[in-house]
Amino acid sequence: MKNKLKRRVWLEIDLGRISSNYGKISASVRPAAVLAVLKANAYGLGVLPYARALARTDCAGFGVAEPFEAMQLREWQEEEHQGNTIPVQILSSVIPDEIPAMVEAGVTLPVIDVRTAKLISAAAARLHCAAKVHFKLDTGMGRLGIRAEEAPQVIREVKALPNLDCEGMFTHCPMAYDPENTFTEDQIETFLAILRDVAKSGIHFRKVHMAASDAINNFPRCAKPPFTHVRTGINLHGSFDPFGRKALKVESVLTLKTRIAQVRDLPAGTTLGYGRTWCLSKRTRVATISAGYADGLPLALTNRGHVLVNGVPCPIIGRISMDYTTVDVSHAPKAKPGDEVVCLGEANGHRITPDDWASLKGTHAYDIICSFGNRVERVYV
Repeated sequence: MKNKLKRRVWLEIDLGRISSNYGKISASVRPAAVLAVLKANAYGLGVLPYARALARTDCAGFGVAEPFEAMQLREWQEEEHQGNTIPVQILSSVIPDEIPAMVEAGVTLPVIDVRTAKLISAAAARLHCAAKVHFKLDTGMGRLGIRAEEAPQVIREVKALPNLDCEGMFTHCPMAYDPENTFTEDQIETFLAILRDVAKSGIHFRKVHMAASDAINNFPRCAKPPFTHVRTGINLHGSFDPFGRKALKVESVLTLKTRIAQVRDLPAGTTLGYGRTWCLSKRTRVATISAGYADGLPLALTNRGHVLVNGVPCPIIGRISMDYTTVDVSHAPKAKPGDEVVCLGEANGHRITPDDWASLKGTHAYDIICSFGNRVERVYV
């Protein structure tokens, strides 16, 4: 076809800001190194463009949740002749039938129990290699890993197995977003006690990590020795948990745009949208924009949020639909069909961030970032 259609909704992702945010995080935690968490396709934003941008930094590793994510990065590394210069690490769990392929691919694996460790050891023996593993400790998350009270015994038993390079130990924090809560400090003490215990048996680790984005901001102790690494996900995107400190001066990397489908002057008494949740009190200039909750606009913005039309904040009126949203453009009188609309991002000195949407929705920025629909085109700037 000669005439190429332009997407009605697109997400601009600033890779320069990704690198800049990474640099700010890295500088704040030195001498600790930084693992970039790129699970779930970099939270739906595109793992390979992220990986390419981060490969030009001093990124110490890529963290993922499961084997298909790990293989996507390893295959990309092989295709671009990078080898395994930036380690790819599964941070959650590995299921028995996934282990042989992961060992063969050189992925760093989590040890969550002795049984898993024995399977990894056996797979590595068959391949005549040493598999890199990190002990995943459950110090209070209650989700996955070796329970803290069992950890010293398990670590000693696994360390004796052949064909394992037990290079790391890590844990995860459920309360690190709250600097006033003492639970994270208790976790730190529990974790350090386990390190000291196994050290009596001559067991030491090259990589020791506990802090994710929340702990980097709220518990800087987790980035100091004996901790050697930190993990960051949400801060890479320039967002934070709604609670706690925002110590890092990172910037949002996202701009979500759409276009106006129609502009009408509607009389007083007109009701808008499903449920007729908005009734015009006077004659009003209303624009219908080509984005809805299928594209990632939270329903919680209904009658509360706003978008930027020609750089002017314009309130959302009426319930957000799957594909469309109605907006009061009385203060943007030149608005017309086809005009760009900024749903998230900056224009004319005004800014709307994922954190703003998360606040209205009563959630956190992860929820917002992971919710952009499949028809939203990702554009890398």
